Amino acid sequence: MPKVTLQISYEIDPNKRDEYLSLTKELRNHFVAERKKIYRIYEIKGKKNSFVEEFLCNSMEEYEALEDDMDENSEKLVNRLEAMLKEGKAKYTTLLEVE
Repeated sequence: MPKVTLQISYEIDPNKRDEYLSLTKELRNHFVAERKKIYRIYEIKGKKNSFVEEFLCNSMEEYEALEDDMDENSEKLVNRLEAMLKEGKAKYTTLLEVE
């Protein structure tokens, strides 16, 4: 069964960097420790304040359930993040593993 990766790329408001970095700890704790997801956050080398979140799913079913599986705390964290985005934009990329 091919794995599926969801990548969410965005820039944050430079004035909110410290607040964002604090939020990343909460996001990791929530999605990894509590929700048992394979989840990582990266900063793009050479592009300060540009980040990529990554969810690795073991199947298409798990990927498709990501949004439906959001609990109240997940939604609160995502809403806080969205308020920090530069121009309020994020790019979503879905990668399918080649078998």
